[in-house]
Amino acid sequence: MLDVNATAELPIDQMSFESAMRELEGIVTKLEQGEIDLEDSIALYERGQALKAHCEQKLKSAESRLEKIVQGGRGPEGVEPMSLG
Repeated sequence: MLDVNATAELPIDQMSFESAMRELEGIVTKLEQGEIDLEDSIALYERGQALKAHCEQKLKSAESRLEKIVQGGRGPEGVEPMSLG
């Protein structure tokens, strides 16, 4: 049986974007292999969903910061839309 808590050492809200992405990628790999029992798969999926939401929030925050930098002294008319995808 997989120790699901082994990947949950650090609370998600304290993780950097990069750390959260690495863990999320590991979860996806484990789930794709299909060798995990149902309960562990569900727990990993839930953790993955939380990591995904955390990464999306981090990206949104970074996008907002970049728009403020681009905006600079020119005001709102100088804002260029960010495309991170």
